[in-house]
Amino acid sequence: MGNTKTKRVLLKLSGAALQGKLDHGIDTSTVRFVASEIHQAVNSGFQIALVVGGGNWWRGADAAESGMDRASADYSGMLATIINGIALQDALEKEGISTRTQSAITIQAVAEPFIRRRAIRHLEKGRTIVFVGGTGNPFVTTDTSAALRSLEIGADYLLMAKNNVDGVYDSDPQKNSSAKKFSELKYLDVLNRKLDVMDSTALSLCMDNHLPIVVFDLFNKGNLLNILQGNNIGTKIS
Repeated sequence: MGNTKTKRVLLKLSGAALQGKLDHGIDTSTVRFVASEIHQAVNSGFQIALVVGGGNWWRGADAAESGMDRASADYSGMLATIINGIALQDALEKEGISTRTQSAITIQAVAEPFIRRRAIRHLEKGRTIVFVGGTGNPFVTTDTSAALRSLEIGADYLLMAKNNVDGVYDSDPQKNSSAKKFSELKYLDVLNRKLDVMDSTALSLCMDNHLPIVVFDLFNKGNLLNILQGNNIGTKIS
């Protein structure tokens, strides 16, 4: 990264990342921090799109395990991502960033419908886009949505933002002090080792279309811009 060809990226944020130290919901100071980091990147000339999850409100897989119909549970999760998207849009606009929210499910009162060519045009005009509603389909995660939207908008990289984890390790670094961090991995290494990066559908989509991934800690101030400028931060998967 950091070369002249790196211009447009998609940043994947989990819903849990937005709750800060809260048990659930949105921590406004955390959202403001995310917006300030994106502001730095946009001011440096990078085009930023985001996909946000909804796990701080609802997890469809957990609801399905409790007996709820899986499709209904996943649609509920899509609605949760819209709440997060509205909060992110508000924080970004308070930073002075022109922002559009596009939803995969129709909810015209608060978001545009996802239209690929319109999304690309927004980015070309210097606007930041927040993609919500997942893919609009049940049985897939927002990781898959992030991979899909990255490819649709022609992103150079998919950036997987983590909270207090600065890359990919061979085991959980918060439980194992001897965990080894990888600076680079191949897609098949991640799949074969079953490393906790993203779901296998999303990873396979990136692998099949040669979309590189960077896993990093967004909440270390300046990391996002440093990655975009070519510094070796986090773990690169390609």
